[in-house]
Amino acid sequence: MSLLKSIPAVMRALIFAGSVLLAWSTVAAQSPATPPGPTPQPASDHPQSQTTSQGVNPLRSGVGLVELLKRKSVVFPDIATDTGRLDTWQKFELAANNSVALSTIAAALCAAGYGQAVNSPAGYGQGGEGYAKRFGALMGRAASYNIFGNFVIASAVHEDPRFYVKKDLSFMQSVKYSAERVFVAQSDSGEKMVDFAGLLGPLAGEALANTYYPKGNRQIGDALVRYGTDHAWRFAANMLRQYWPKINRKLRLAPSTPTPNN
Repeated sequence: MSLLKSIPAVMRALIFAGSVLLAWSTVAAQSPATPPGPTPQPASDHPQSQTTSQGVNPLRSGVGLVELLKRKSVVFPDIATDTGRLDTWQKFELAANNSVALSTIAAALCAAGYGQAVNSPAGYGQGGEGYAKRFGALMGRAASYNIFGNFVIASAVHEDPRFYVKKDLSFMQSVKYSAERVFVAQSDSGEKMVDFAGLLGPLAGEALANTYYPKGNRQIGDALVRYGTDHAWRFAANMLRQYWPKINRKLRLAPSTPTPNN
């Protein structure tokens, strides 16, 4: 029973995020879709194209969110697979897919294991219950970042939240590009811009995390430390995304799509 009691605390972020998503999607359903625009772009492991038909907003039905999650991507949903421009609803889909992607789950499992080993946050304790709380908190932080960053902020500032793999880069060029991509993104029209989604999304997520983290880890300093760690992990994840098409083709871990030349 103690494990069940811990679930609501670590999932407050998801509950809050769900209400934000529902409210925003209602507005998005009433706004016209943005026209397609040119942008350089590669492919990922997603078996379907990121551009979708302009139909009825799935959240208008009672099972819309469940159906959306069933269509989640395999590993990295945010690797661009085409040159189509994302509208508001597609950014919502991307945020939802990222929140339940295998890469997100795997990262949360590993980070929760590390937190368990070093007993951080100490307020979660040890054993199965402590691990479940750490895993739930990490998944909640990931969902908050995706909702605030890749959906709400990206839609508000007209930013394209996807990652564009660049071909034929050397290792050091890939390192430079992955680091640059932490701070620089591109707009819906394909121009370079500050990565507001990547910089402000995690900050909002960490602020929200202070409502469900243990009492000893709710200070501003704790949130800033987590925020800095978020960006270190983003750089590492960008490196993995940059090489993911090659890794996936060699190991055949997931269905792949042709990668256009950039």
